[in-house]
Amino acid sequence: MSPTEQAARSSLNISLADVMAARARLRDAIYYTPCAHSKVLSALTDQQVFLKLENLQMTGSFKERGALNRIALLTQEQASRGVVAASAGNHAQGVAYHATSRGIQAIIVMPLATPLVKVTATRGFGAEVVLHGANYDEAYEEARRICTAQNMTFIHPFDDPAVMAGQGTIGLELLEQIPDLEAVVVPIGGGGLIGGIACAIKESRPEIKVIGAQTSRLPSMAVAVEHHHPVTIPPATTIADGIAVRRAGEVTLPVVERYVDEIVTVDEDEIASAILVLLEREKTLAEGAGAAGLAALLQKRTSLKGARTAVIIGGGNIDVTLLSRIIERGLVQDGRMIRLRIHLLDKPGALAELTKLIAHHRVNIVDTLYNRAYYGVNLGDTTIDITLETRGREQVDELLAVLDAGGYVYSRVV
Repeated sequence: MSPTEQAARSSLNISLADVMAARARLRDAIYYTPCAHSKVLSALTDQQVFLKLENLQMTGSFKERGALNRIALLTQEQASRGVVAASAGNHAQGVAYHATSRGIQAIIVMPLATPLVKVTATRGFGAEVVLHGANYDEAYEEARRICTAQNMTFIHPFDDPAVMAGQGTIGLELLEQIPDLEAVVVPIGGGGLIGGIACAIKESRPEIKVIGAQTSRLPSMAVAVEHHHPVTIPPATTIADGIAVRRAGEVTLPVVERYVDEIVTVDEDEIASAILVLLEREKTLAEGAGAAGLAALLQKRTSLKGARTAVIIGGGNIDVTLLSRIIERGLVQDGRMIRLRIHLLDKPGALAELTKLIAHHRVNIVDTLYNRAYYGVNLGDTTIDITLETRGREQVDELLAVLDAGGYVYSRVV
């Protein structure tokens, strides 16, 4: 190792030895998740795709690896005082489950808008939940205040070497499960997951590419790498709430800069489409953050070509109401659900003729809404908003051609 490399290495707070030690601590408490090859996704992405299913962990996310490793390193005196964390979901459940299972008091501060299902799950794992603040940043400040006031230990969701080492155990498992691995695509939020995995993989086999996928709404790590220091970016909402981090970690950034080959971004509709693909084609439920890596491959955002690639499905804790909206939006994106606004003469039989035409082409009507007073409708005419299920864009094009031939005046509602 050159002097330059030694200097860069000495600035890091994590090593392969740390990850291997973390694995020894976690071995009997963390599920060794499967990493299955997917023929369908391989064909769709022009890669050989393997899915590392961290959504199958006890708490539904990889986060419990890092949380447990940090908890396992507490001194007896620290454990007696308890731990505190701030989280909107996955980290909260990981800390709650592994702290209380060891008889350690856990206080989790969650934003007021946290979905009830995540609050209930965290309480169910035995933690005391404090709802505070409009967002994660405000919850974080309250957690820090409680930590100081009650002399507890703060468990950071990503910016902690022990947490990063715990997440890095996934990398060691990948090397065992895919001996000829060539690349891994990892979701990025604050950098704890990708930092740990990248350290484990690059220190073992540096030729393997490590690529990060981040939501374009909050590309905090991409911005930090560009500026070579963490930058606080403006707040934004995203369905990938598990990686909705406004500022990359101080501890994680040097690791990412050293080991990660590439960072790409994906947008909301692309993440939603990846969730739908996983659900429909792989029978696998992923949350927004968990599907970001696959979204990057499906959209051909990476530089990879034909590689044997592992994709981390980081978690599956998704609110069912959000899931229903994602499914609906995904169907719209794929052309399997459309809404048309069609003008009709306001006379008996007009609607029957239209529905007969639609039924003849095997398109299913989901919903209809009549309107005689809006959208500039002439007296004696009406409009109908009609939502349709189709087999895809080809069938949509066929239906629109038939409507054109029949003289119908219509527009697509988006």
